[in-house]
This record gives sequence, C-alpha cells and structure tokens, in this order.
Amino acid sequence: MTFYDDIYPFYPLPRTSFIFNTHLLTIILVFLVLTVSFLFILPGIRGKSRLFWTFRIIISLFIGVVIVALNFTSDWAEARATTNATYKSFSSEEVNAEVGLHVGLYGINITLRGNPVNQLNETINYNEMFEWKDTIDEEYEDALERGLPNPILYIAEKFTLNNPCGLIYQYRYSGRYASATLWTAFCCWMVANVLFSMPVILYAGYMMVATAAFIFFSMASFSTIMNLPTCLFTIGTSGAFQTEYSGSFWLALATGVLCLVIGILVVLLDCLIPEKIREAFSVGVDNDEDEDVCFGEGYLNSNFLASVTTTPLTTLVLPTDEIQKDSHQPSLQELSIAM
Repeated sequence: MTFYDDIYPFYPLPRTSFIFNTHLLTIILVFLVLTVSFLFILPGIRGKSRLFWTFRIIISLFIGVVIVALNFTSDWAEARATTNATYKSFSSEEVNAEVGLHVGLYGINITLRGNPVNQLNETINYNEMFEWKDTIDEEYEDALERGLPNPILYIAEKFTLNNPCGLIYQYRYSGRYASATLWTAFCCWMVANVLFSMPVILYAGYMMVATAAFIFFSMASFSTIMNLPTCLFTIGTSGAFQTEYSGSFWLALATGVLCLVIGILVVLLDCLIPEKIREAFSVGVDNDEDEDVCFGEGYLNSNFLASVTTTPLTTLVLPTDEIQKDSHQPSLQELSIAM
C-alpha cells in the first residue's frame, strides 16, 4: 500500500462500476409519489368502486412509467460472451471475463466483468456508456486516452463513423424513431386518462388503442437493426456473438398488448352496456340521479310558525252619514266665496 492508499495524485481516479441509471431512478420516484398520493384518496371512495379505482390507478400509472422508462433503458437488445481476451494494448496478458453489449435508444453500454473480478492485481468491473447524440467518435477517442481494456475498445470501434460495418447509422436512426413514437404513445396515454374522467368513455378506449399502436410502431422501428448485414464481433476465444432482443423490448410488447386489450374492452363495453360502464367510471350519472330524486315525508315546526304568524288587519267601518260628509265635494261657488 502506498502513501496515497493506491490512489495516485497525478492520474485519473479509477472508474467505479455502474450502479443504477439516474434517469430511471428519477422516473420511478416520480411515479411512486403519484401512486402514493392517489392511494391516500382511496379511503374517501365508498363501496365496491374503491377496488375498481385502486386497480385503475395502479394499471394506468404502470403503463405511464413503463412508456417513459423505456426511453432511458439500455437493454432493448443484448449480447454476452465469456472469453479469454487480451486485457490491455501492447500486452500479451489475458483475462477471463464476461463481455456484454447492451443496446438502448440513445446509446450502448459495454460491460466487462472479470471471472473472478480480481485479476492481474486489478478489479475488472467496467460499464462504459457511449451515447450517439451525433456520433460516438469523440467518446471513443476519450476511451482510447483513458486506456480502457481492449474488449471495450473493440466493440466501441464497431459503432464509429469510419468503421466498415456502419452500425452507427442504423442504430442511431432506429433509436430516434423508436423514442419519438414512444413519446407519442405517452401523449396518447395522458389524453386517454383525461377522457376516462369525462362522459366520453368510447374515445378514451380509442386513445388506449392508439397508445398500443404507437408502442408497436416503436418496436417495429427498433427491429430494423436486425435487418442489417451481419457484422461479427469476435473477441478472444469465444468466437462471434450477436445481439438479441432483451428485457425492454419484451416489456414494451407486454405493455402494448395490455393497452390494446384495455382499449378493445372499453370500446366493446361502451357499445354493449354504456350505462354500466359510465357508472363504473363515475361519469355521466349526475343527470339521472337528479331526475330520480324522491323527497321523503316532511314535517312542520308548529312553534316556529306560531312565532312568525301575525294577527290579521281589522277593517274600520264608518257610519253612512260620515262617509257622505267626507265624500262631499265643494262647489265652484263655495270656492269663489272662500277666495
């Protein structure tokens, strides 16, 4: 052990292994807060509708968080191989390690984990991210300067602009189109949730079908990478390995099927039993309830009525002579004498 505890003051610090994607962590925390907030409202809902609202909130938020998170995952396609390969350039020393390629919509992750992890007096546990905002050539040059292991540099070079494989073009455009359609699906999901709170349940079902359609479009866009000419990755003694669909792709498929099933069920139920489905979603029932209002038997407060009742006005009856006297009109002669 050195004076600096194995950390040299004039060199970059050792790279730490990948722990968790901060974008995914933020998205999950936001949707968890929304879920907990809605669950606090559930005790105010009475009867059997409480279970329906719980199921509805959980399913809806699950679809939303999946659509957003799929934009930032890096396991739409994967390739793995365990091999004996040279560890560093200009060296014949080999290590036994598992090499992994993880393809996302915005870039690739290349992993290298030793078997065992500690070999050649080093900890071999790398996870390097290469994003294709424009190209990854700059990040590849930075990886060369940092002296990353040979397997990582070999795979990253396949995605540079000057490489004969030309993987960067198809992977980058496929990822962009897939991400754009996923954000469109998220917008459709938001509109569907708004429509579910209005007496237009049929259109909410249509928007759920549209959400499923755009998820399927994103999968179709990403699937175009499989139509590329075969570009073999040969690392050490393992031979070639190729990418295959991974967790995010199958999660997108399951979410799209779920949205499609919900949309079709809502459309069919709205056509067959529109009153029941509006009652289930608590929309469009106010007018019917107002018309069916039945007032019960009423009671009068006699003490209150006695306190506010006044005696009727009496009629003053005058004698006939007084009435005639009062009704006598002065003549013109009398008026002239008085003047």
